Amino acid sequence: MTRSTDLETYDTLENIRDAYDVVVVGGGAAGLSGALMLARSRRTVLVVDAGEPRNAPAEGAHALLGLDGIRPTDLLARGRAEVRGYGGHVVPCAVTAVTAVTAGTAVTQSTEGFRIALADGRSVGARRVLAATGLVDQLPDIPGLRGRWGKDVVHCPYCHGWEVRDQAIGVLATGPFSVHQALLFRQLSDDVVFFAHSRPAPTGEEAGQLAARGIRVVTGAVAAVETGTLGSGAERDRLTGVRLADGTVVPREALAVATRMVARADFLAPLGLRPVVHPSGVAEHIPADPTGQTSIPGIWVAGNITDPTAQVSHSVAAGATAGARINADLVAAEARAAVAARASSAAS
Repeated sequence: MTRSTDLETYDTLENIRDAYDVVVVGGGAAGLSGALMLARSRRTVLVVDAGEPRNAPAEGAHALLGLDGIRPTDLLARGRAEVRGYGGHVVPCAVTAVTAVTAGTAVTQSTEGFRIALADGRSVGARRVLAATGLVDQLPDIPGLRGRWGKDVVHCPYCHGWEVRDQAIGVLATGPFSVHQALLFRQLSDDVVFFAHSRPAPTGEEAGQLAARGIRVVTGAVAAVETGTLGSGAERDRLTGVRLADGTVVPREALAVATRMVARADFLAPLGLRPVVHPSGVAEHIPADPTGQTSIPGIWVAGNITDPTAQVSHSVAAGATAGARINADLVAAEARAAVAARASSAAS
């Protein structure tokens, strides 16, 4: 949720316009990057931000060139200020639905734009929409896991691996890529344990890979994540172990978990856009072409809503790409309209 201390970096809902060239749904890295590109192209832009960034629990955003380790909330505050500096509007609110505005007869209807319904009852018009609401990480229902998420319960070796290097790391099996995840974290620590949990223990080539890399396999269901203090003078509680259903506790300092990732996209349902299974099989996403264009003309997506594995740097790039292509699409539409108007004027 949006913190009261962040409100000074937003515009007020009372001052928004009735219509914009582009409405960006989602105020994360992808959405703000797209909005920045559009605002710098002198487009009227509104960013609607529900204030629920996926990486909010993390202490820092990593592998982001020039800003490595910046707090996610600080990065977004900077982004909001930059967008507003070019005349864009950013408001703290959620979007409940996006609907098409059509013109013409029932036989020759065409989309003229979109109407975006806000959670507070307002609605605004947009010629184009960029959806960048990210995704929700669905964690296994294991006591203690959610409370450590983004701290010492992590998922990505590139996002958080350096921060848990040389620690006693556990990998909780949740899907077909968990063995690969264990091998990635083995690059960062000599002490890695693979918890099979509710899945069968690895066999064949996978079992051989784990054994060759010195990764111990522990079978049996995981009952809970243990927390406490490690060593003398510990400043805060942290993960201390993984407790199995039989009561055994395996000491660990960090636990890697691959989540089930589901796109935040309910507001696109009125357009017929709904999440589908990602080719990886471990996520749901909104499909799009490399520029972010969806199957619905005028609707673009960027960031984790379409690319579940995108890090912050990838999302920034995707948002910029989508913003540039949306601007180009509007430029082309405006050129067509100008040519038609000129021809009509000449004919009369």
